[in-house]
Amino acid sequence: MKIQNYKTSVNPFSGISLVNYYFNHSGLSELIDNVLGIRVKRVGYQYSEIIRNLTNIYLSGGDVIEDINTYLGEYLKNIPGNNVPSADTILRGIKELSTENTTYVSNSGISYDFNINNSLNLLNIKSLKLTKQLESGKSYDFDYDNQVNANNKWDAKNTYKKIKGYFPGVATIGNNIVAIENRDGNANVKFKQGETLERIYTLLESEGITINRSRMDAGSYSKEIIDVVSAHSKLFYIRANKSAELFEQINNITDWKNVEINYKNYQVASIPFTSFFEDRNYRLVIMREESTNPQLDIFTGDTYIYRAILTNDHESSEKEVIEYYNLRGASEKIFDEMNNDFGWKRLPFSFLNQNNAFMIITAMIKNFYNYLVKIVAEKFEDIKPTTRLKRFVFRFISVAGRWVYQGREWILKLYTKRQYHLLI
Repeated sequence: MKIQNYKTSVNPFSGISLVNYYFNHSGLSELIDNVLGIRVKRVGYQYSEIIRNLTNIYLSGGDVIEDINTYLGEYLKNIPGNNVPSADTILRGIKELSTENTTYVSNSGISYDFNINNSLNLLNIKSLKLTKQLESGKSYDFDYDNQVNANNKWDAKNTYKKIKGYFPGVATIGNNIVAIENRDGNANVKFKQGETLERIYTLLESEGITINRSRMDAGSYSKEIIDVVSAHSKLFYIRANKSAELFEQINNITDWKNVEINYKNYQVASIPFTSFFEDRNYRLVIMREESTNPQLDIFTGDTYIYRAILTNDHESSEKEVIEYYNLRGASEKIFDEMNNDFGWKRLPFSFLNQNNAFMIITAMIKNFYNYLVKIVAEKFEDIKPTTRLKRFVFRFISVAGRWVYQGREWILKLYTKRQYHLLI
């Protein structure tokens, strides 16, 4: 085997040039600087350049911001007109976009820090509208969940999972994140959640986005939270907590119906919701299945496993309510993508507020990726709108090429038979 070296530099990640093209062509760069303002007047990097280069890092398969100082930076600098900051500049720019924490004190006298960054959340919503992933005047289905972000940052607290970290609340519409509020890891999931949801719903409504259905787990089952959700949603579906009062009602059910859901047999029924908001005529949809444990339940006196969903939907059948609620598992997959593809597993800062700014910005990058991969999927048969980032990097970003100045213009020459030109 013989090896020959050529002095001509070839970029092995030339697909990133098309990422930059769509980032600018979509109007995102202009939107970012219009919303966040001009960062520098003369020498330096604007916020749009910082966020675009952070996008380049993750969409080139990078794991951490420092990758721009090593193998990625030299290739990104070869793109005509692409100003590439150092990792320190990117980190400094994200810090500038962070907000001070808000401290809340519980009834028991315990203090919890929350980070509320309405300006970045609003920018994220505006970016989704810009790319037509959300549209004013339309109504959408909304999911909210708090997930432990395990880390050993300076201000991380012990979570209910007995590990240190944060406990951010994340709102999604479809497979897009619309807003994030970070909070101390030891904060109770229900604590001040109603205020968090009120802020998120209000931001969406300020951009003409209304909510048809809201869907949440038992962490949102409280009078205060349900009051907020019902005020901003046409319909809602919230997992109900188990209680002695609930089981007392369940024991009086006589008209169980047999249904099949995901190839499993269940029994279902509906009962009026009487715990609070009795005047609102809410409905509890109950489902039960046979337990493999022969021991009798102390409350019900039988061997069934019970689950309940609180809703104001009186039109759908029990099966339809349950099947719709079960779809919220798809929204939970977003946390896996953010952790493994967009940097949440390796938060760059030591403090909750700065990491929240990073999380919102990377959520915006994830949303932009959803927009881009859908466009690419229309031209490339081996790429689907649901393609994960790692596969996208292998099949689209990793293509050899170089920029040449020819006929008074820059031309990207790609060493491939794949028809990238169809995307321009």
